[in-house]
Amino acid sequence: MTVIHVPGSKSVTARALFLAAAADGTTTLLRPLCSDDTEGFTEGLTRLGYGVRREPDRWHIEGRPLGPSVAEADVYCRDGATTARFLPTLAAAAATGTYRFDASAQMRRRPLAPLTEALRTLGVDLRHEGAEGHHPLTVRASGVKGGELTLDAGQSSQYLTALLMLAPLTAEGLTIHVTELVSAPYVEITLAMMRGFGAEAVREGDTFTVAPGGYRATTYAVEPDASTASYFFAAAALTGREVTVPGLGTGALQGDLRFTEVLRRMGAEVTTTAEGTTVRSGGTLRGLTVNMRDISDTMPTLAAIAPYASSPVRIEDVGNTRVKECDRLEACALNLRRMGVTVHTGPDWIEIHPGTPKATGITTYGDHRIVMSFAVAGLRAPGMSYDDPGCVRKTFPAFHEEFARFAAQGAG
Repeated sequence: MTVIHVPGSKSVTARALFLAAAADGTTTLLRPLCSDDTEGFTEGLTRLGYGVRREPDRWHIEGRPLGPSVAEADVYCRDGATTARFLPTLAAAAATGTYRFDASAQMRRRPLAPLTEALRTLGVDLRHEGAEGHHPLTVRASGVKGGELTLDAGQSSQYLTALLMLAPLTAEGLTIHVTELVSAPYVEITLAMMRGFGAEAVREGDTFTVAPGGYRATTYAVEPDASTASYFFAAAALTGREVTVPGLGTGALQGDLRFTEVLRRMGAEVTTTAEGTTVRSGGTLRGLTVNMRDISDTMPTLAAIAPYASSPVRIEDVGNTRVKECDRLEACALNLRRMGVTVHTGPDWIEIHPGTPKATGITTYGDHRIVMSFAVAGLRAPGMSYDDPGCVRKTFPAFHEEFARFAAQGAG
């Protein structure tokens, strides 16, 4: 059995940084993810005047319930969607101040409109400098009263998460009626973490109600990243090995751990305990049709191993993956076709037929998940190369070294 120690969750780390910055007191984060995305988030907090002190396995954040300590700031969000969506929302709660946010060319292409329109509905003075609904943008803060609004979170659950985390910082709290929601488990992460920082948040169907009152500082342990774990779980299923990831067990917050249920349906054996999750397999995979709306970040992982199944794999309801770091549906289809695999796509689905994949040069589009997913496929098609292998720094800077060690253990 191979034990893989996966870095901390990007989603949990980003939420914890927001909540810690907004809390009354100093919060300590244990085992946060250290990657380009989270470094960009902490850099943004520093530019906004929050105190951040980093040690190797713990970060200390000095919370400011009244908002940034500086009256003006320019924040560069890099490629980070959570940074680009959460930090302007945090800044909007300040009593006064002018804050400009920009991001990489990749992040500038990604949509913000549902979030920024919602903030405007709440009275926030927010202006896009270029294309409407995209970075760069400027927030002229004067506090947020709160109230009631309707939100379409069908493109990204991060819009809803940002508003939910803002809600306790408003004068009257916030009620949000959601018309569409994708990646719903990420919202459950948000609600659980908000409660862990002392907020009152209630969900009744498609309506979310959050009381005012702010947050309390705490010590918060960041669990391993379930999306990152999916590559090692898939590798075990593909190669007939056994892999255990400690720290992702029955109490895990992240919905992407449900990827192991997809592997179970394909023939792998999955065991989840309080301590962690183990996937073992004889290396034979069955095809299936699966709705991955709630775990769409793991769609490329499944797509990359799908050609090795005994019958077609059809992945449905993942249209939101077209507006991630790249159009992931087309990126997967293009690379699989280069490998000699028959692939069909539609607006929100992809169907992958069994084949004998050959190694090729993978076009990554600068997307970390494309690199890590096709590294798994490469276990049975040695010789894969990538036009931008370094883009894994977004969430897992040491991925190539760790995955090479995993592969070498199997070869031994």
